[in-house]
Amino acid sequence: MTRPPAPEASERPLADAAFAARMAALGPFEARPWLAIAVSGGSDSMALCLLADAWARTRGGKITALTVDHGLRRESADEARLVQAWLGRRGIEHRILSWLGAKPATGIQARARAARYDLLTRWCADAGVLHLVLAHHRDDQAETYLFRRIRGSGPDGMAGMSALVELRSVRLLRPLLDVPKARLRATLAAAGQPWIEDPSNVDPAYGRTQVRGTLAALARAGVGVDDLARMAARFGRQRAALEAETARLLARAVSLNPAGFARVDAALLRAVSAPLALRALARVLMCVGGREHPPRRERLLRLHDAMREGSLTSARTLGGCRILPTGGGFRIAREADHRRSPPRDAPARADAVAQAPELPQFRATGDERVSSVPHMNYKRGTPSRAAAAPGDFVLSPRNSLSERGFVVADGGNCTI
Repeated sequence: MTRPPAPEASERPLADAAFAARMAALGPFEARPWLAIAVSGGSDSMALCLLADAWARTRGGKITALTVDHGLRRESADEARLVQAWLGRRGIEHRILSWLGAKPATGIQARARAARYDLLTRWCADAGVLHLVLAHHRDDQAETYLFRRIRGSGPDGMAGMSALVELRSVRLLRPLLDVPKARLRATLAAAGQPWIEDPSNVDPAYGRTQVRGTLAALARAGVGVDDLARMAARFGRQRAALEAETARLLARAVSLNPAGFARVDAALLRAVSAPLALRALARVLMCVGGREHPPRRERLLRLHDAMREGSLTSARTLGGCRILPTGGGFRIAREADHRRSPPRDAPARADAVAQAPELPQFRATGDERVSSVPHMNYKRGTPSRAAAAPGDFVLSPRNSLSERGFVVADGGNCTI
């Protein structure tokens, strides 16, 4: 009797030990870890859910599966309940999060994605869950790389998705970035677990679907998903190295005042290469200004050149910030017009998210001490029970000064 050939490694179920090795690379975790798992009901997230459940149980922890019902298809509510029933039979806790309100007429995929992340991360913050695990895999990484390359992204964009992203209240983990989709489906088949096929994944109206067609054409030409994923990993390693170098520069050249402004050492900024100085300057502006993205490159370059050449002799604005020359460097503070006061019952905080998304322009005397912080009701020399002294300020910006650190998925060191 002829035996069927053994499946290729890329088509074998992912073993619990192999998943545990990938999770270990993204630690540390608490003694009894509690993970939130984003589960759409598709094959990728269902496989992740089963693997993560086994991982958590062996460590005395647990998972909670979160399904976002966007309400964009009539079947979505029934599908969410079906996922809940499947997981309930396995003793897995499940929650359905609904995207309520009117839906946008354009840009629906981007808006739905933003709403999904908002619902997921808010649930984690409210529940006190520190880790949100996502099911992006090797095929997704290759698709992301190609999608961004077609749209002209720079090296950072072509690095694809990071295996670990640290947000203010939760860590996003992607332990499957080096795992082929076929292995996840094989994992479900071995467990006897069905999944849901989302028709939007093959809708040609969406850009991602069009990129998948390009992936198929490239595969026929001899450029496979593995090749594209390796290219993304190469850019990822470059990005990680540059982020580390930028962080070292920021630690030496920039100091943050608890009241929310930064001082930049001009000599240290001039002593490094222009690309490195540009990256560091962008991080300072994003941290102080509270913006999600850095200023446009041409405007950032003009500011950078003026700072390095010594031609910045008066205040200039960029990225919601006001840049002022001082002795030996620059002070960067939030523009006054971008100020918003915190709630009356809130403590005195320079919190760029929860309390005051926009910090004010700070005034200082010649000895560099803050003399006035209008939105905190502080003025030096004027006693007030409601006023906060500078030592009471707590800086909690939307963006950290240093980049969070790009993490490259590398299955080469993990047990298959």
